[in-house]
Amino acid sequence: MNSFPNAAADENAAYRTISSAPPKRRAGRTKFRETRHPIFKGVRQRNADRWVCEVREPNKKSRIWLGTFPTAEMAARAHDVAAIALRGRAACLNFADSPALLPTPASSSRTDIQRAAVAAAEAFRPAKPEAESSAAVAAVGMEDPFYMDIGMQDYYFDMAEGMLIDPPPLPSEEEGDRSDVDGDVSLWNYTV
Repeated sequence: MNSFPNAAADENAAYRTISSAPPKRRAGRTKFRETRHPIFKGVRQRNADRWVCEVREPNKKSRIWLGTFPTAEMAARAHDVAAIALRGRAACLNFADSPALLPTPASSSRTDIQRAAVAAAEAFRPAKPEAESSAAVAAVGMEDPFYMDIGMQDYYFDMAEGMLIDPPPLPSEEEGDRSDVDGDVSLWNYTV
């Protein structure tokens, strides 16, 4: 039995995080492009916008594939779930709040760990910005061939009318000497 008043805080304090672990070293040859995430443990970049995560099973050479994710944070959360399931309190986590927030697998089997990792990552999927959703609504409205916004008829009419108007005449020398336009004045003074 735990004698601390806040047992949950004590349980979370036992986990190491990447901020308390020694810093990561660069991996591989310098000739090749680095794909590991500079901060998150167990996360690497697949393409320009995809992040993957896999963990090595303790005391084995095999790895558990956790999936491909759109953000590095989602892949890091998946790594935390698998690390807790495989290593317990000895796990080095990416986020200190992972033990309290993330689901634990039903067993330590490969499939249960994969399912829990995907569920944890999906819980941290970023919401779509409002700009994308409003652009989708606007695109649906533009599919209608008879869709016209208020004032659009006047806009096109004004554009057509503007093309028919002659441009203003250029000023002639007869209009008098203008002090703001003088071709003989040099902008630069080269005498020192």
